[in-house]
Amino acid sequence: MSISVSIVEDNDKLRGTLARLLDRSDGFRCLSQYANAEDALKDLPQVRPNVVLMDINLPGMNGVECVRQLKALVPETQIMMLTVYEDTENIFNALAAGANGYMLKRTSSKELLEAIEAVQRGGSPMTMHIARKVVQSFQKTAAVARPTEVLSEREQQVLDLLSQGLIYKEIADKLGISYETVHTYVRRIYEKLQVRTRTEAVAKFLRGGPD
Repeated sequence: MSISVSIVEDNDKLRGTLARLLDRSDGFRCLSQYANAEDALKDLPQVRPNVVLMDINLPGMNGVECVRQLKALVPETQIMMLTVYEDTENIFNALAAGANGYMLKRTSSKELLEAIEAVQRGGSPMTMHIARKVVQSFQKTAAVARPTEVLSEREQQVLDLLSQGLIYKEIADKLGISYETVHTYVRRIYEKLQVRTRTEAVAKFLRGGPD
């Protein structure tokens, strides 16, 4: 059974090229074509293709918003972005809106057809370059989100001194603050790091990250 595909692309020449590629390839058929998001939203809930190829830069409503609305109307339809945009913001906006894959327009015909097959099977195809950007972004986010980095500068100082084995009075003297203030900082540190003891707090500080 052929995979039915609809195309949402405002470039007439590219839209036609994609349609011909699909119709000339075994196992695929172009079900419908749209030059803008508004027409696609009106028609696709009735047409119900297996896969939609979606551009981002469309006249009127952009492709990301079109994906968001389409997913609510036809959740079973797989939507794959096919765009020139390869910046992290567009990638994540599209994936957050419900896109199932993200391919670039410079992708070869063979790779594009393989990606359509993959997304139809429930995969999330991306070009290697896009996949690398996604991984790097997650790694960067994980680094930024390390527990000890949610602490204020003063809380970091207190925790650093705790890790050196200083008692509250020694910390108070070293920082020029009262014993009660140190106690308040330590309580906040415990709350932010979600720990209950000095040992657990210091362990997280030394690891510089979550368990």
